[in-house]
Amino acid sequence: MTTLQNRILAGGALAAVAVIAAGCASADTEAPAPAASESAPASQAAADVAPGSRVAVSLEGEVAVLDAATLEIIDTFPSEEFTRVNAVGDGRNVLVTTSEGFQVLDTIDPALTDTVFEADAAGHVVRHGGKTVLYSDGWGETTIFDTDALLSSDGALPEVQQYEAEEAHHGVSIVMSDGTLVTTVGSADGRSGAVALEPHDDHYHELAISDQCPEIHGEGTTAGEVAVFGCQNGALMFKNGEFIKLDAPDEFGRMGNAYVSEESPIAVGDYKNDPDYEGYLLNNIALIDTEAETYDVVSLGDVEFTWRGAGRGPDGLFYMLSTDGAIHEFDPATGEFTGEAFPVVDPWEGPADWQTPHPGLITAGDVAYVADVENQRLVSVDLTTGEILAEGEELPSFPNEIAVNL
Repeated sequence: MTTLQNRILAGGALAAVAVIAAGCASADTEAPAPAASESAPASQAAADVAPGSRVAVSLEGEVAVLDAATLEIIDTFPSEEFTRVNAVGDGRNVLVTTSEGFQVLDTIDPALTDTVFEADAAGHVVRHGGKTVLYSDGWGETTIFDTDALLSSDGALPEVQQYEAEEAHHGVSIVMSDGTLVTTVGSADGRSGAVALEPHDDHYHELAISDQCPEIHGEGTTAGEVAVFGCQNGALMFKNGEFIKLDAPDEFGRMGNAYVSEESPIAVGDYKNDPDYEGYLLNNIALIDTEAETYDVVSLGDVEFTWRGAGRGPDGLFYMLSTDGAIHEFDPATGEFTGEAFPVVDPWEGPADWQTPHPGLITAGDVAYVADVENQRLVSVDLTTGEILAEGEELPSFPNEIAVNL
């Protein structure tokens, strides 16, 4: 059994007090919340600015907040040379991943606040079922909080639940709707699979475990609330309280990311079957049907993309920004392209390093936001028509990662 800890995070640091009752902290053990910093808004109550109306972009040494409709710059904030951005899921805040942890960026009253979920080697951010889950690779620590908690926290960090893995590793966690925590298992030397844990009062009880997913990476949840993880030789599903391994057709068949839609039972995975290939361009995908429990690989022919240039959109369709500069539309249900291709940017070549800015996209409903690196701007596209909605102004440096305040 593993202790389940509920904590109040304050001032960017742990209050470091474990409590017995899940979801309840006693008054005499709570650390007092600090006064709101000058860079944090006095209150994060609901604002008039709607979810999906702001876009955060990581740049070299800073992060920018843009108007989603016009892609005009609202404000920029100094940060570190390379940062990552992920939506919290509350319609307002974005987490900027820095060397200190997960820093809260308020996109409504734009401010890169002093509110930080501390983490060593901050990694994955997962949103599902009203919970936002953070993973610290350096500590092997999962931090869970109610997705809307920051909206009423007045600049302080909210109450969280935390779970610490037996060994630190590059991992990811998700909380299912019934409270089950599904988290990766591994060490600094490698990763082997995942474990499902049920919360019981002050501890977690192991529900299921699998060691059949070497180098487990990435996570996504499909229709029917089936969690899918990528493996070096296939995929691992957590379905109906148990793990199910699906094998790739190749001895080495690495899936690193799962692109999912809650409208579809089919997860799309990027797929690589050459262990000696050192590039980042991909032209095969895996289709994981979580209902039929099948795993198929589809060749994309001349269409090549990177993991940063793909996402799900209307009706569960899959979209890729190819090196030809167009967004290509693929139907996971049929395993074929629909024939739609929307030219957006100039043709481009694969990056030398995964952190190098290169054309990519993020989908938000019916809209794709595209990083037009050559022209140092964002472009938005209506995925239902292919129409260019907006071409943003020139940014201070090359755009890298993108997050929408959904």
